[in-house]
Amino acid sequence: MAREEPAERLNMIVLVAALLLLGLVLGAVVQIPLPLSFALATVIGCWLLVFAVRERASERRGSR
Repeated sequence: MAREEPAERLNMIVLVAALLLLGLVLGAVVQIPLPLSFALATVIGCWLLVFAVRERASERRGSR
């Protein structure tokens, strides 16, 4: 089994944390007001979008 680089492990931890937070918010969405649900979903979506852009950028730098 190949060892992962520390940056890859950190990226994976960030991704898992974002997905867990998204699941937690979705589970609590019936308990909190709708505008707050939308705000939290937007923040988490932006977090995941930034993660995806950073991953794509790092892949492009690594392949050159």
